[in-house]
Amino acid sequence: MSGETSHVNVLSEEESNKMIERAKEFFRKEIASSHIRNTKKLKKLKEFHLNPFLDKYKARFLTGNDDPVSIAKALVYPRVLGTSINTTFGNKLQKFCSEVLGSFASTTAGIDIEFIDKVDGRRKYCQVKAGPNTINKDDVETIKNHFAGVKRLARTNNLHIGFTDLVVGVLYGTPGQLSGHYQKINQEYPVIVGQEFWYRLTGIENFYQRLTDAIGEVATEFDSSKLIEEIIEQLAKEIEKTLNADKAKGNA
Repeated sequence: MSGETSHVNVLSEEESNKMIERAKEFFRKEIASSHIRNTKKLKKLKEFHLNPFLDKYKARFLTGNDDPVSIAKALVYPRVLGTSINTTFGNKLQKFCSEVLGSFASTTAGIDIEFIDKVDGRRKYCQVKAGPNTINKDDVETIKNHFAGVKRLARTNNLHIGFTDLVVGVLYGTPGQLSGHYQKINQEYPVIVGQEFWYRLTGIENFYQRLTDAIGEVATEFDSSKLIEEIIEQLAKEIEKTLNADKAKGNA
């Protein structure tokens, strides 16, 4: 452990390019492939908890129709573009730290990465979080307890670590988007989010934009529009069978 100020070295072009390539490979291998696997599961109606009060309403709201295909679309689109991919990204966060930010890996308990802050030149002990709304109330105390443990360890080793050396790094978002839970942490420990986090980590002002653009390029390798159409078609057939069975029961 060290809390001393160090000479600031901006990541070289080679180092920054390697990090971007690791990020692209991570998204290609871990995020996109998982997203496709989870999408394929959606052809089965058992993957959804149907709500007879809302399903037809949502279908009409989306397409102006409540036929089985429209209901299937209203079920599939939110899962494919919302819940599924966001959950996958959150669940893979530690692997992201290991594979993409591995050169900054920390051996300090409760800390994900350590890096020399390219703004103030001090070593930062950082817990990494995915986005501006990805922690809950219980996480606030957990994070504070981890940081308290680092401070105790530093005192034991006669090292000076200031409050601003213990930080939460949020991979994406803006300060204005941070949830109230992050804001509570920020009252004691800095929460560094999005562009500022990546700048402090790399010393490259536009690195965040370069990184997100590069990951966006990965999407061109995974055009799943036909897959989604097939999923909706299969799900619609199952919905139609269910609706017909319910009608038959009602007429019995």
